[in-house]
Amino acid sequence: MFENILIVDDSVTARMMIRRCLEIAGCEQANFLEASNGVEALDVLKGNRVDLVLTDLHMPEMNGKILLRRIKSSPRLNLIPVIVVSSITNDAEEADLSTKGVNAIIRKPMSPMAVMDALESIKQST
Repeated sequence: MFENILIVDDSVTARMMIRRCLEIAGCEQANFLEASNGVEALDVLKGNRVDLVLTDLHMPEMNGKILLRRIKSSPRLNLIPVIVVSSITNDAEEADLSTKGVNAIIRKPMSPMAVMDALESIKQST
């Protein structure tokens, strides 16, 4: 279902961990694309078909909230599911993200089980 997955995080280590959790969660055959901030992510989205975006919130140049807004306001991109991977501990912020179109939120440190749950939730809602 998720053939092309975009991972957006300014940390190379975090991107590797997210990819590994996705592979363990059943996405080992996916094509993984990466970006270190929202500006790079939009460039990737312009030139590639992407089936799923996982993004951090706190990044330089363009943070995850602005990236989310740009994705969800684009007629071409707004159906792409977005998972936020963050160290959010604030329920109000989680609720705000949900109203802005986030399909799932995975708290750091993430686990393959949390990724599986998020992917299952997205599959059921589509």
